[in-house]
Amino acid sequence: QVQLVESGGGLVQAGGSLRLSCSASGIIFSPNGMGWYRQAPGKQREWVATITSGGSTNYVDSVKGRFTISRDNAKNTVYLQMNSLKPEDTAVYYCKASGFKSWGQGTQVTVSS
Repeated sequence: QVQLVESGGGLVQAGGSLRLSCSASGIIFSPNGMGWYRQAPGKQREWVATITSGGSTNYVDSVKGRFTISRDNAKNTVYLQMNSLKPEDTAVYYCKASGFKSWGQGTQVTVSS
């Protein structure tokens, strides 16, 4: 059973940065694509970024140029570096392994204006 633990969220002013981490267990990490998603209050969960097993990345348009997804297979961890944060980035952020249904508990990111 996949277990995902997100961390690194917090309160930051607009223009600031945060680095989220997601530690995975219960799967063979390196062959799996990993993704970050977020859910703002009153909105549906949306996809933010994906990194493949080979390291290829893809982003939703609203975060391109500001967010960077990366992975460390030795640590079974995927990261999301978030720069130039905006109030509209405020949400609970989740990670997910491709092909698996499990979600972690999420980590709250709040960006003040």
